[in-house]
Amino acid sequence: MSPVILNGDSSHHANGTNGIHSIKEHVSLDGFGTRAIHVGSEPNPETGAVIPSISLSTTYKQDGVGNHKGFEYSRSGNPNRNALEATLAALESGGSSAIAFSSGSATTATVLQSLGPDAHIISVNDVYGGTFRYMTRVAAVNQGLETTFVDLENADDDTIRAAFRHNTKLIWIESPTNPTLRLIDIPRIVSLAHEAPSHPLVLVDNTFLSPFYQSPLVLGADIVLHSLTKYVNGHSDVVMGALILPAHHAALTEKLRFLQNAIGAVPSAYDCWLAQRGAKTLHLRMKAHGTNALAVARALQRSPHVEEVIYPGLSTHPRNDLAYRSLSSQARTFVDKYVKANGDDAGGFPYGGMISFRIRGGAAQAEKFLTATRLFTLAESLGGVESLAELPAQMTHGSIPPAERALLGIGDNLVRLSVGVEEEEDLVADVEQALEVAAASA
Repeated sequence: MSPVILNGDSSHHANGTNGIHSIKEHVSLDGFGTRAIHVGSEPNPETGAVIPSISLSTTYKQDGVGNHKGFEYSRSGNPNRNALEATLAALESGGSSAIAFSSGSATTATVLQSLGPDAHIISVNDVYGGTFRYMTRVAAVNQGLETTFVDLENADDDTIRAAFRHNTKLIWIESPTNPTLRLIDIPRIVSLAHEAPSHPLVLVDNTFLSPFYQSPLVLGADIVLHSLTKYVNGHSDVVMGALILPAHHAALTEKLRFLQNAIGAVPSAYDCWLAQRGAKTLHLRMKAHGTNALAVARALQRSPHVEEVIYPGLSTHPRNDLAYRSLSSQARTFVDKYVKANGDDAGGFPYGGMISFRIRGGAAQAEKFLTATRLFTLAESLGGVESLAELPAQMTHGSIPPAERALLGIGDNLVRLSVGVEEEEDLVADVEQALEVAAASA
């Protein structure tokens, strides 16, 4: 049996209202990796090609006025984008439709524009700097959006309820957050949202864990957002974003698809082809990212030059239980096998590839560490096969005012690591030698 059936062959209309990328429910019991490889990559019925070709055409022949083969103009629909969207909808458990955009920021902008004028949203306070910038400096000015930033990890229910207003339309969650890796209990926030008179939607930015480690739609979220630039593509050569929605949000899906077409922030055919190719190995890469990150986190824990290690997969992390409860079904299967194989020596379990840590000293020691690594490249972004390191206070989160950064714990000694899929021993050795160099400079 084919792993998935698409709603029609693969078509868009210029008004973006047909929603043909919906995946029919109860079609496949295939595993995550199998879906990643096969859904959206069905052999070409004309040529037999097992890999989708790149369709660069911007326009398509019509056999009569309005009589076409599912494509009219590539902003409205393209075979490569349709294929990628089918793959994404199949990978995000609970998803029915996916909508791809030209960047994660364009994805954020489209969601917030969909709320209309004078709306109110609640956002986790430790949010990505670019999202904070758009909420406070673009949407606030252009559409009167008001955002209340709340510590959704530690705030009690009454505090969160007090943040709701009559016009609250959305709750914006990152879990883990960027860069302090705070964990949000998604089902709890969903329950509070359902209680609120305005019935706000719950959006989860799932970029840090990818669809492999966490399934927010299964946990009750209404929308999942990804910066596909990161783990889904996984090779640091594509800038793209996406939204994935469940079947019961068909009307919202069509509204967002209309905005995708009307605003025009769509990805190129080549970028879609690259991202779909990257997604085929997502399950393999995420396992390697996770096991490597756990090893690096444990090495950081052992170092006298480190004040604090933040990796929710560590058994000593205060939210380790929540991290385990938040795992997707495929991640839980992988984690359980890993822990069983490694026993008490595991020290925790793989939980994605992102680590933050506070180095002893200050900005000087952090910078020395960042320039002393050999394999961890000093650069922004994350989620590629190569390991990256950065200083959030001066790089990815520089747009957040210093006083607010201080409240969030984003100090000058906080280093963020995106642990790649190189050999585990090499990464551990690189971190250990860089810490020695930084300590010697004190």
